[in-house]
Amino acid sequence: MEITGIQETATASIAMNIPKVQSAIPQEGHFLVVLFSNGKRKKYDIHRLAEREMFLPLQNPAFFRNVSVEPGGHAVSWNSEIDISEYELWQNSEEIP
Repeated sequence: MEITGIQETATASIAMNIPKVQSAIPQEGHFLVVLFSNGKRKKYDIHRLAEREMFLPLQNPAFFRNVSVEPGGHAVSWNSEIDISEYELWQNSEEIP
């Protein structure tokens, strides 16, 4: 049986010990400061996704500020169509000391 979508992301995260998202704070310049369940804070640059059609609404500052953490900490989202997994956030962000 093939696992897809959120289940696949959750399964990969468990296998790789990717920490869950506890909070996400939008910053000027289209960055997110993300606090993970292991206590680490990281800065994620949304620009890496901004050119993809799915993520175009994030270019609107008011929309971008409405980020929320999905139940279970597996992703951040803006609506039912736009989300970023904890794996993407963890792997492609810079740690903040």
